[in-house]
Amino acid sequence: MVRDAMAYCGAMPYRLLLAGAALAIAINARADTPNARADTLPGPVAQSLQRAGIPATAASLWVQDVDAPRPSTAVNASQPMNPASLIKLVTTFTALEVLGPAYTWRTEAYLAGPLAGGVLDGDLVLKGHGDPKLTVESFWMLLQGLRARGLRDIRGDLVLDRSWFEPGNVDPGRFDGEPLRAYNVAPDALLVNFKTVRFLFAPEGPGRAVRVIAEPALANVELSSTVRAVDGPCGDWRAGIRHEVRAVEGRTLVEFVGAMSAACGERYWNLALLEHRDYVHGLFRAIWESLGGALRGGVRDGAAPAGARPFAVAESPTAAEVMRDVNKFSNNVMARQVFLTLSAETTRLPGRADRSARAVQTHLASRGIELPELVLENGSGLSRQERISAAGLGKVLVAAWRSPVMPEFVASLPLVGYDGTMRRRLRDHSAAGQGHVKTGLLAGATGIAGYVLDRNGRRVAVVFMVNHPNATAAHPAQDALLRWIHDGRS
Repeated sequence: MVRDAMAYCGAMPYRLLLAGAALAIAINARADTPNARADTLPGPVAQSLQRAGIPATAASLWVQDVDAPRPSTAVNASQPMNPASLIKLVTTFTALEVLGPAYTWRTEAYLAGPLAGGVLDGDLVLKGHGDPKLTVESFWMLLQGLRARGLRDIRGDLVLDRSWFEPGNVDPGRFDGEPLRAYNVAPDALLVNFKTVRFLFAPEGPGRAVRVIAEPALANVELSSTVRAVDGPCGDWRAGIRHEVRAVEGRTLVEFVGAMSAACGERYWNLALLEHRDYVHGLFRAIWESLGGALRGGVRDGAAPAGARPFAVAESPTAAEVMRDVNKFSNNVMARQVFLTLSAETTRLPGRADRSARAVQTHLASRGIELPELVLENGSGLSRQERISAAGLGKVLVAAWRSPVMPEFVASLPLVGYDGTMRRRLRDHSAAGQGHVKTGLLAGATGIAGYVLDRNGRRVAVVFMVNHPNATAAHPAQDALLRWIHDGRS
């Protein structure tokens, strides 16, 4: 700021230049000086943590005006912390800069044989490029496109080319022992519909059956239910329902037994039942047959024909749109897809986590952001190993604000009090609608990070992380911090 002022003034007398420089420094110093000590937690935050039984040593805080040269508040800011889903900010910012906001993922269909009279005498090959949002609707459109181009009968196999990402032996239950939970779905080059089945439970009244409907209905999944509706308050509606998943003659049988309160109304339960290949196969058959098509063979992994042109292509939403889903709803598998795409695109080798970690570090270093404490396992925050400091993440936020992709990045974050994971937070405070803030939550780790517009019109970047066994009790302290910033840090 001082250098720009001197260049602009040209031949202005030297003493006036010095006076102007001194004034600019004084203004910056005042702007960077909080009402409380810069190395202590704001009073409302400290009091809230104390009530929650969380020591100040378990918290890490960093606050900086986006146009200031240094933070106004930094407490334990250099301490590496488990950021939980806040690490998605690093992944998505890097992706927007490296891939570009208009980047799209392609899913390609190839014919491995001649097509005549609607009959393919060979295999149909689907090649994935890691699309994070290849939903049922998008997959249906791809298959409808095949039918519109004249394909009806596939005499060979459905072949899946998943080579864009390096295959890994990922145990979906390794993180928390819940392998069927949707958030534990592993990434895949041909991820379709997040590999998840959404079961609708619709009670028809006390003493009557609860209808259970699978969405989507997969051709290789059979559903059985004896769940009954009962009287009483809703409470934890899933507590009275058990499910069993087992293989039966090449099909997967899902059985629900138990009871739920009729007062609950319709509820949904998302489960990841199948391996990636079986899920694609089951969904393909269900949709393809509904379109009047036939598949004579089975399913297997393989490679797209070398040098061939795709018969049909499905293109994802843009990266800018994908990052909104990743950050606003903290979608883990989408974040992992984006993370692996970084190495697949930059190295032209199959996407792999360690390669993507290096790609992120390399890009941040090229932007002058050195993060020696940064540890990346999968880029989503669903990890006990990932680490970053509040100061490090703060540097990323400030760099993102000054980046050409700033509008897309900021718009991807939850709007306080309105949407995403912040839709229920601070709804009755004037800070509602005045901040874009990402949340993070794991057992023992919680945090917020993003931008707040204070009542004086200043945009402030904030990072607040807590690592403690009682971390989930820190949400009131997070809200107290956001109020404190919005109210002018007084």
